[in-house]
Amino acid sequence: MHHDHHLIYPLLSAVVAICGSWTALDLFRRARTHDGQTRFQWIGLSAIAMGVSIWSMHFVAMLGFNPGAPVSYDPARTLGSLALAVAGTAFAFAFSGGPTARLGRQLGGGALMGVSVGGMHYLGMSAIRSTVQIHYDPVWVAASVVVAFLASFAALVAVRRNSRAIWQAGAAVLLGAGVVAMHYTAMGAVGLTHDGSHHMTPGMPPLYLAFAVAGLTLLLLFLALGASLMDQRQVLSMALRAGRLGYWEMDIPRRRLSLSEQARGLMGFEPSEPFEQSMVPARLTIESAARRQAALERSIRDGADYEVDYELLDGRWLEVRGLMTLDGAGHPLRLVGTIQDVTSHRIAFQALARSEARQRILINELNHRVKNTLATVLSIATLTARRSDDVQAFAKAFQARLLSLSATHNLLTAEGWQQARLSDVFRAEFGHYNDDQVVLEGQEILLGSENVLTLGLIAHELATNAAKYGALSRPEGRVKVRWRVAGDTLSIEWREHGGPPVRPPERKGFGSRLIASSATGSEFRYPETGFEADITMRLFERRTDIPELPVPALAGF
Repeated sequence: MHHDHHLIYPLLSAVVAICGSWTALDLFRRARTHDGQTRFQWIGLSAIAMGVSIWSMHFVAMLGFNPGAPVSYDPARTLGSLALAVAGTAFAFAFSGGPTARLGRQLGGGALMGVSVGGMHYLGMSAIRSTVQIHYDPVWVAASVVVAFLASFAALVAVRRNSRAIWQAGAAVLLGAGVVAMHYTAMGAVGLTHDGSHHMTPGMPPLYLAFAVAGLTLLLLFLALGASLMDQRQVLSMALRAGRLGYWEMDIPRRRLSLSEQARGLMGFEPSEPFEQSMVPARLTIESAARRQAALERSIRDGADYEVDYELLDGRWLEVRGLMTLDGAGHPLRLVGTIQDVTSHRIAFQALARSEARQRILINELNHRVKNTLATVLSIATLTARRSDDVQAFAKAFQARLLSLSATHNLLTAEGWQQARLSDVFRAEFGHYNDDQVVLEGQEILLGSENVLTLGLIAHELATNAAKYGALSRPEGRVKVRWRVAGDTLSIEWREHGGPPVRPPERKGFGSRLIASSATGSEFRYPETGFEADITMRLFERRTDIPELPVPALAGF
């Protein structure tokens, strides 16, 4: 007996199958990103979507089946076919939905889905009640099951391989087309025999069934869409909260600005406080308000994305970014973006900039000081060589002067090459003498690095001369050093007594030349009771925020 299908029904069934497959595979992809009970909930929802879509496709196509006799359907078997499709799909998704499912499990999942699709079809066919008898060609039946398996396996592999929308759409078309192909391959196995003695068993009328199928399909779409949107919204909300981001949206034609609760908090508004766009500039500095307005006008004029940083009146900084949406005519329609507090980033950036500037200054200063030190060493070597009678004398004098220079360097290094105490410069030279041989008197001050190096060389020459020829050459000899500060001038008095009788030198030595060239002014006197020197220096840098206390004698050295 002949049977046919109206063309509209195959087309509608294909649309239902592809749309349902896309929805189910999207839900299945979401299931693979979850663990535990949540994963099984998503698998169940995707199985419902897949099973109902397959079942809907089948019966939409069957509504176009015309065996040449009246047709009705048995409700129990009809609902049983739906349950089989949902259960089989659920097992297939659960079996092959693990994060590390191998090819064998994907084959098993494809087999489970293929058998469930085929079983749904033939169980649904058995629900038909008509005056004709239906029988099947086994070869076509096997072929239909093979088609269902291949389509199911290919769809599972495709949706696991790549999560992009184009891959998901391809997998949905493949699975939907495979289900439709399976259905019509199975219908090709149908043979009809008229049985005049058989009377129809009352069942569900086709019109009622059509409404039921349409309703279930719409329910499927709304459930899937609602679940997907809810999950996306929850994930997005959690991501925004985790990143401490606020969300904002502007309706360009109406200039209406909406802020999320987090965005309101970042802008300094209470969640329940009435809000409108005109309130934003009042929370910003004048410069930021002008910059915001200029960026907004440029974005609307050019249809470009929005990007600007705000400085709030309370000192915080906000990074505001937005993407522009255009209408069909290319006109700006909506700006959507995020707000983030970047105050800590700003502070870190400014600190880094200051650190880099300071590093450049330190490098330049180090270069300058190294040059000065090398020049000083060269001068010491040259003048020492001129006043030395032999190599050994030169080596001894030169080594002593370098050690003195090194001692002042150590003092500066301990203070980051910024400053050193004046008394410490003299202590570095007199540290190996008895406590009662040297007396230091004066107010404690901090000298800059240039003064420290100069004073260190002067103190070394005076101490060396006292040790070789003056008061420190005898145990009973004494040296007294006093200093005072007036404005930017340092005055030093050097007095010796208790040493051998003093006689004026016949010629100026290196020490006197070094002191004369380093100090602003110097005067040397040679009374028989002990050498005396008055030295003045210009202070380039001086700290005055330390206690002005007298310096004790060299006790505890």
